[in-house]
Amino acid sequence: MNMTRREAIRLAGAGLGFAAIVRGQNRVPTWKTEMRQLAPNVYAYIQGGGPGQMNQGVSNGGIVVGENNVLLIDSLGAPIHAKNFIAAIRQVAPNKPMSRIVISHHHGDHIMGLPFFPQPVEIVCHEYCRQEMLATKFPSPTWEKRENWSEGGEPRVIVPPTTTIDDRTTYYYGNTEVQLITMAPSHTYGDIAVYLPQHKILFAADIGFFYVAPFCHNAHPPKWMDHVDGILSMDVQTIVPGHGPIGGKKELAEMSEYISLFKAEARKRYDAGLSAGKAAADIKLGHFDSWIGADDRLGMNTVRFYHEFAGTLKPEADNEGMRVAGLEFKAARGIKN
Repeated sequence: MNMTRREAIRLAGAGLGFAAIVRGQNRVPTWKTEMRQLAPNVYAYIQGGGPGQMNQGVSNGGIVVGENNVLLIDSLGAPIHAKNFIAAIRQVAPNKPMSRIVISHHHGDHIMGLPFFPQPVEIVCHEYCRQEMLATKFPSPTWEKRENWSEGGEPRVIVPPTTTIDDRTTYYYGNTEVQLITMAPSHTYGDIAVYLPQHKILFAADIGFFYVAPFCHNAHPPKWMDHVDGILSMDVQTIVPGHGPIGGKKELAEMSEYISLFKAEARKRYDAGLSAGKAAADIKLGHFDSWIGADDRLGMNTVRFYHEFAGTLKPEADNEGMRVAGLEFKAARGIKN
């Protein structure tokens, strides 16, 4: 295996070696929904998943409990998910108001739970995230009934953020220092991670996908990898990803290796003149093919990498390009529907 200096640094930072990759120590586990305490007054809310489970659209959250109130990290994305999150918060902080919610980025699985949280509440995000949230349109003002997601009829609306940041902001909840760090562009052009330095904990949101295929919908892949490298050099032991189980630098480096391999495979096919859809149908990622949602992300991610190669990356996703690539992908794979 030939590795660039950047890749070697990334692997070293995660404590990985060549042998570990060759052995394929990346079997996809199963994880359960839980509110797990990570440190005094610090909890991660993990939504369960694993092989054979419908968990691509579920995300994780977190809370920091102060003396008089609670800070939340993301609102989750469906009514039942948000209500379950709220119930779990009430178990660990029964009498304290949820006064502030940090939204990591604008994708629906992190913001659509906001209407179900007690109001008023301060909603903090990146300025790009706020603008994208305000521009969101829905085909219906209410949710349709869906098992374990919604009972049907719940409001499907955007709750506008009230505060934006563009670099770094620090809050103190009792003795807990909470740093909001802008890492954008990355997974989107408005990502925020939440760092608790004294506990060496990072709520990475969708900068981290653990055992779930990364989602490059409107990502900036090179900058995303720069931010991953930055995290690998930070004093961090515990990383809460946006999707997947709690992990650390090892899991983050594995995700980075996934993206690097995907990019290399996409580049070969771009240089050969294949369309994005046909390239996606041809790409194989070895043991990463077993990651949750891997096949579903092939077309989308290939389109995004093709824009990188062409020098045409922009904040918006290429929805039409992804639609066409999806049709070509299905045709090449013989998928009917």
